[in-house]
Amino acid sequence: MTRHPVPSRHRAAIAVLAVGAMLTTACTSAPDSSSPASPEQTDAWQERAPMALERQELYPEVVDDRIYVAGGLLNPNTGVSAHFDAYDPVADAWHRLATLPQARHHIGLAEAGGSLYAVGGFSGGFPRWRAESDTFVYAPDDDTWSAGVDLPEPRAEFVIESVRDQVFVIGGRVREAPDAMTFTTHVDSDRNEMFDPATGRWTTRAPAPTLRNSTASAVVDDRIYVMGGREFSLAEDGSAVQENVATVEVYDPATDAWETVAPLPEARGGLAAAVHDGSIYVFGGEQHDPDPLVYDDVWRYDPEADEWTSAGNLPTPRHGLGAATVGDVIYTFGGGTEVGGNFASVRNEAFTPE
Repeated sequence: MTRHPVPSRHRAAIAVLAVGAMLTTACTSAPDSSSPASPEQTDAWQERAPMALERQELYPEVVDDRIYVAGGLLNPNTGVSAHFDAYDPVADAWHRLATLPQARHHIGLAEAGGSLYAVGGFSGGFPRWRAESDTFVYAPDDDTWSAGVDLPEPRAEFVIESVRDQVFVIGGRVREAPDAMTFTTHVDSDRNEMFDPATGRWTTRAPAPTLRNSTASAVVDDRIYVMGGREFSLAEDGSAVQENVATVEVYDPATDAWETVAPLPEARGGLAAAVHDGSIYVFGGEQHDPDPLVYDDVWRYDPEADEWTSAGNLPTPRHGLGAATVGDVIYTFGGGTEVGGNFASVRNEAFTPE
């Protein structure tokens, strides 16, 4: 396991942003100068076509063997993207698609009934994050967006999955008050809500056992695994405390029930996950407290054995990245190379499990 502490000059920059950043919205970004040099290619890892923009806080979805990515947090983290594109692994190329109706980061994507649902997320750059309730519906055949049915409550930094053409949104952060406008005026949630395109309605399901955000999720045998993440709180001086958790909980939509399984080998927030051949792989992540760290770990979970094992390391340590499987390959892209909302990457690194 490799841990990457943040140099003192970057800790100072993060502190300045946390108290004085102003809201801006942007859809362009500078070249990926903050990323490390290109990693060496190995049998397990191959570098693929980079993203068009440096972005992090991504929740991708796969439709017809193309990986769709919406919005994201830019460099600097006062910028928010409305960029929407798809990666074609066969052509090793990214294709720009119809722009998101509104710029968002931490916006969730899920496919149901042939449509893509872009749900919630934060509007505004740091520190003026504001959870939103909008749902936008994308038609892949027409490359068009339309208005969907809003979430019952504004929410962001959740996990989103589709099971049997129903969309589930779990956990994340909600506004502490209706007029909440900043990063620190949102609180963690245990909400679990399901959208059924057949009825056009959201319904409330059994709440998650743990309130948390910045988790990873995956679906195996129609069960939703929610892994790791962070618990947010405020210290006596009003500063944010973000403590990583290792908890793994599984939701079964058929029974509307939760169970707890083997935890992650180490508490981790801001990680990504993807399924390959019945196993779940998780990638990277970060730690805010007590010391800022970015991770390169890759772990494999066997649902039948309820067991975690090491599966190597990311070539480029990242958090807030996206991960998605097409065929026998898992693609990991974007994400921050250092702790916090800055230092987003265009990296696209493909992993072929043994």
